[in-house]
This record gives sequence, C-alpha cells and structure tokens, in this order.
Amino acid sequence: MSTQFVADETENKLILLFILDKMEIPLTENSIMDIATSRNNWLSYMDCKDILWQLVKAKFIYFDQNPNNKDEGLYSITTEGRDCLSHFFAKIPQSIREDISNFCKQNRIIFKRVQEYVAVYHKNNDGTHTIVLRINSPKGFQPILKLQLKVDSRRSAINACKKWQDKAPIIYEKIIEDLLD
Repeated sequence: MSTQFVADETENKLILLFILDKMEIPLTENSIMDIATSRNNWLSYMDCKDILWQLVKAKFIYFDQNPNNKDEGLYSITTEGRDCLSHFFAKIPQSIREDISNFCKQNRIIFKRVQEYVAVYHKNNDGTHTIVLRINSPKGFQPILKLQLKVDSRRSAINACKKWQDKAPIIYEKIIEDLLD
C-alpha cells in the first residue's frame, strides 16, 4: 500500500513540474492551484500544496518571493526540475500530458495577464473607492506602471477593475506614446 502512495506522489510531482514547464511563465500559488486543482482535476488541493513545498525544497522549483507582499510569490521550474522531468517524462500518463499541453497552449496568455495586469480597489473613509491598477514586470513584482484612481462608487471601481485585464496594454501603449514621443 505505501509503495502505491509513493508512486502516486512521484507522478503528482512530475505533473506539477510538467505544468510549470508547459506554461513557460512563472506562476503564483493561486494560479497553480487554479490550473492543477480547480479548472482541472490533475491534483488534489492538499497534494498540490504539499508538492509545491517539496519541489522547492528539492530545488526543482524556484520560489521568488514578492518583496512588497510576503504572502505572494512566483514559482518557476529550475534547470534541475527540467532535467528530472526529461528523465521521468514517461511516468506521466500520455492522456494527462496531452491535457496539460492543450490547456497550457489555450490559457497561457490568460494567466500571464492575470499576473501582470493587477487591479484592486478599497473603500475610503469618505465613502469613495480607490482603485490601484498595475502592470507588473513579466519577470517579477516591480510595477512598470501604477495608476491610482479615486471614484465615487463601488460599481465604478468594480467595472474599472474588470476592464483592466483587456485595456491595460492599450492604456500603457498610449501613455508611453504620448509621453515619450
């Protein structure tokens, strides 16, 4: 019985390494959990959390902690992780490899945008809302653009945050074009 558990654990580790390899971008823990457990049933939530920690400890995954938020960071596969994956690639069932590959091709840009184009809002003491819109560097947590807006209603704040995912690149391009040309 314990041999089966170890085999399942190894396969799960390889699945997580395969996801990180195929996504080709560093991912937050929330994104990894969403991909591996919520949107797809490749791993259980608890297994995924535990495996992340084990793979970081084994240096197969690198964790880059956000200096501005200690609870946030980006996970990426290391050279050692890629080497391990290349040696044991066949231990992942072909159907799961195909599912992961297809999912990553179809959703990579979406997850990249979620991590790079960040929009949050909070209520102020005077009843207004402050929206903070950021475009983060693709390789880290340093914002390359940060806008802070004050709006009168929660509805306006929510609408602005929803639109940010699609509008951020256009707004950034327009600002750069108008200010630097």
